Amino acid sequence: MTQTRCSWTGDDPLMVAYHDREWGVPVHDDRKHFEFLVLDAFQAGLSWAIVLKKRENFRRAFDDFDPEKIVRYRAPRIARLLRDEGIIRNRLKIEGTVRNARAFLALQEERGSFDAFAWDFVDGATKLNKWKGRGQIPARSVQSDRMSAALKTRGFTFVGSTICYAYMQAAGLVNDHLVSCFRYAAVRKA
Repeated sequence: MTQTRCSWTGDDPLMVAYHDREWGVPVHDDRKHFEFLVLDAFQAGLSWAIVLKKRENFRRAFDDFDPEKIVRYRAPRIARLLRDEGIIRNRLKIEGTVRNARAFLALQEERGSFDAFAWDFVDGATKLNKWKGRGQIPARSVQSDRMSAALKTRGFTFVGSTICYAYMQAAGLVNDHLVSCFRYAAVRKA
């Protein structure tokens, strides 16, 4: 019996696995939050499939998304990343990742954890949407607008509202699985 899932996965096994195991599952680990923020920033202007295919390379290149290590990257390390064919070699996004690591650590210091900060935008619980078709899913929301503004105020870059909404979807702050998708109910209970 075939399970009904969100159509954006297509037939790509990597996209299907990501959808079935990760997308929309509530995240409460700061390192995972940072990973999604970094990957969603690199996705800007590209497809998620491209980023997902390079995800393991990103993990290797960016010290498993450890902001305490990334904040120490200097010009030689950035130059090395710009030559790394396994990742998306965009100078602004690479330098933005280092900047965001600095801002991320400052926010952790301010709030105790990034997790506490992020979940405040949805009052501590996943916002359950009830979309019936892919065309109903927005690219941004009031909550992502507010998150974007708050992150920019704290020195983050590549955190426009659309990127923040994609991050919120990935990290389970919103449940944007279609109601017909087999993951909708599972993520709802997570």
